[in-house]
Amino acid sequence: MKTSISIASLSLLLAAGSATAAPKPEIVLVHGAWEEANIWQAVTPVLQKDGYRVITVTLPGRPSSPLSPDKVSLDLYRDTILSAIGNPARPVVLVGHSFGGITISVAAEAAPQKIRTLVYVAGYLPKDGQSLLDLGNSDKDSKIGPHLQVMKDKGIIAIEYSARADLFCLDCNAQFRAAIPNLIVDEPLAPLATPVHLTADRFGTVDKVYIHTAKDQVVSPWLQAVMVAATPVRREFTVDTGHTAFLTDPIRLARDIELAAASQTASR
Repeated sequence: MKTSISIASLSLLLAAGSATAAPKPEIVLVHGAWEEANIWQAVTPVLQKDGYRVITVTLPGRPSSPLSPDKVSLDLYRDTILSAIGNPARPVVLVGHSFGGITISVAAEAAPQKIRTLVYVAGYLPKDGQSLLDLGNSDKDSKIGPHLQVMKDKGIIAIEYSARADLFCLDCNAQFRAAIPNLIVDEPLAPLATPVHLTADRFGTVDKVYIHTAKDQVVSPWLQAVMVAATPVRREFTVDTGHTAFLTDPIRLARDIELAAASQTASR
């Protein structure tokens, strides 16, 4: 009799635990400079298969979201991300690649209550007052500088066509190396030069995880380490890829994003 009661009690406890298990957070993916939301097309189905609802954001001022460069600003990027997040039932996991690290940071400053975890994928992790150009110019190991083409009269910054495959896809297979030069788009200049405003009581309260890219030619491993030392994060992962981990190892990248989403301890 005692045994049957114990088993029944255990069954009730297990059922209660299952009923109250926290649902998986929504994951919002933000691309970087010279990119569009299609960079996530191999990562998204992996996350969805594992039970996550995924939103991909396309920032204005590129072919899939056209807007004149003179109308594009860092504030507009921030508002585009917050509009995509909407009013979620629970805070989301907000992932930014490269320059996406800047944009998710300003989104977190504006609405920290909407964000459970910020995940930087080879992302620029800024301090208050820094811009992408500030961080990029400080990167002694980046190979992108000589290949940037600044067109102030058009308000854009481009990447030399012949250098695109080596910069973004050095470790890619031949098919991706052939395709990526045509997938890279011109980037509105103004947001890259705009300093961020971040505070300890807003941006500083949001949980952060960093995913390093060990062979990166754009945001060098050296700068990634420097930024994390300046703004400590809860957890770090490293993928053995160049800048475009979403092309060369999407399954590993998705796994690390899921680990970042699943292991966050409730801090608010």
